[in-house]
Amino acid sequence: MDRTLELLRLLADGRLHSGAVLAERLDMTRAAVCKAVRRLSDQLGLEITSGRGRGYRLITPIELLDAQRIGETLAATGRAPPVRLEIHQRIDSTNRHLMREAAHGAPSGTVCLAERQTAGQGRHGRCWVSPFGANLYLSILWRYPCGPAGLSGLSLAAGAVVADALRQLGVQGLVLKWPNDLLWGGRKLGGILLEVSGEAQGPCVLVLGLGLNLRMSRAQAQAIDQPWVDLSEALGAEPVGRNRLAAILIGVLCDALEHFAQVGLAHYRPLWDTFDALRGEPVILLLGEQRIRGIMQGIAPDGALCLATPEGERMFHSGEVSLRSETM
Repeated sequence: MDRTLELLRLLADGRLHSGAVLAERLDMTRAAVCKAVRRLSDQLGLEITSGRGRGYRLITPIELLDAQRIGETLAATGRAPPVRLEIHQRIDSTNRHLMREAAHGAPSGTVCLAERQTAGQGRHGRCWVSPFGANLYLSILWRYPCGPAGLSGLSLAAGAVVADALRQLGVQGLVLKWPNDLLWGGRKLGGILLEVSGEAQGPCVLVLGLGLNLRMSRAQAQAIDQPWVDLSEALGAEPVGRNRLAAILIGVLCDALEHFAQVGLAHYRPLWDTFDALRGEPVILLLGEQRIRGIMQGIAPDGALCLATPEGERMFHSGEVSLRSETM
């Protein structure tokens, strides 16, 4: 796979590359280059044009993840590199991987990125479509002395700092839908998934996962069962480089994970409120077989959704329900 990966690095710029030049650079025969190109296409789902005398071209350029470039960007923003940074070409799920690593003693602050996930997951076990090199699949492991109850609302804090970072990068009109969706133009741009294990009184281990669409083709997104958007469309231009974006989001998320135990959700609620998509709007909550209608009133101090219903104000927690707008 090493030469195949090196071939991908050569093709990543999206330019036309002669088969003869590729063979020379890789110390392979032209027939071997042709087979390696087919493997890239078949195994990674990449669209590569080819033709006798014309060479090879990757239809959509990609920026492969690079630990050194991520570290350099973090250093430029005054942040320390992660305690441990892993980059995988292929993995089942960055969250699952770090939960397994946590059981084997992986340190707090371990970060996992992947070019592709084969079993990425969102809330309620839904599939998170994760094509190779198109998006950002990021998870961070953090250890806390408290029990899981002490981390109530952390997913909202994480969503708020991610939305704020994207706004500072030029994304206008980004909103948050409780509890963990990033939306642009009414379509899903990204989502956050938290998984926690540990004793009720502590300590506990948390893995925070972020999936963010960056530059995805319609063909790659065929399995997505809801309206979606990517960062290139939201920005109206070429998206921010994957390594730079990964570094920025690692930085703001690690800051939030480190400080949350001291400041709690109260510190992040004003920021969440600036992005709240549905505050004051009519919504439908799906709770099992029930459909509960009401007016979204924002979030409670513990991160619960506050809903004004004909029977009075009710509180709901993210593990129980799915939220739908009646107007979006």
